[in-house]
Amino acid sequence: MTDLLAIDDLTIRHAGRPLVAGVSFAIAPGERVGLIGESGSGKSLTALAAIGLLPEGMTASGSIRLAGRQLVGAADRDIVGLRGSVVATIFQEPLTALDPLMRIGNQIAEVVRRRARRDGQPVDVQAEVLALMARVALPEPRRLARAYPHEMSGGQRQRAAIAMALACKPRLLIADEPTTALDVTTQAEVLRLLEALVREDGMGLLFIGHDLPVVGAAVDRVLVLRGGELVEAGPVAEVFGRPRHPYTIGLVEAARTFDRAIGAAL
Repeated sequence: MTDLLAIDDLTIRHAGRPLVAGVSFAIAPGERVGLIGESGSGKSLTALAAIGLLPEGMTASGSIRLAGRQLVGAADRDIVGLRGSVVATIFQEPLTALDPLMRIGNQIAEVVRRRARRDGQPVDVQAEVLALMARVALPEPRRLARAYPHEMSGGQRQRAAIAMALACKPRLLIADEPTTALDVTTQAEVLRLLEALVREDGMGLLFIGHDLPVVGAAVDRVLVLRGGELVEAGPVAEVFGRPRHPYTIGLVEAARTFDRAIGAAL
């Protein structure tokens, strides 16, 4: 079985300085993988490299393959084609990821139309938009399709962003801290939604985060980045239950200390 994403010895540099160094991992269809580490550890940069969206001035070396096709060193048009047919991304803050001047339904419809042109297949755009909104449990899809992002709650905006990602019919979903701006209840709902989508569609999931309990609930396997280097990897129960690297031990203990402090306060 071909991996959806295979990264080998990825190094990202800016002004000659390595920001990510020698990172390697793979994600198979149906697999849920977490990428954790403190801010600045290289989590989001690794994901951006995987979809060919590194900021200007940064360069990537090593090997990145999407569904068996090489990405690093490919022409821009090939990168766009690979992204559109394989991977979709959910960003951390939907209020800034969504266009504030477009109604939600129109934003999802734009993705549906582009996918239809890519695949050369006719589609009932309005019907598919409403079906996507219903699938991510947005209430009253017809009404919310006419809403602007600021007229929706944080959870509704994140569900709309997920609907836009699903409109691409991706084989790999990258979720970059998709629950950070949400309250605990909505956070749990989004995590259950992502789990169901991966299970139903057989997609792979790369879930990026720094909140260990949230990541642990979202994935099967976890990768730990520190200073741009991969320091530990394995099943969630093993890495969180029996961490080996001092950095991972510190992350796990910090999470436990915080939980104990919250429990004592309550």
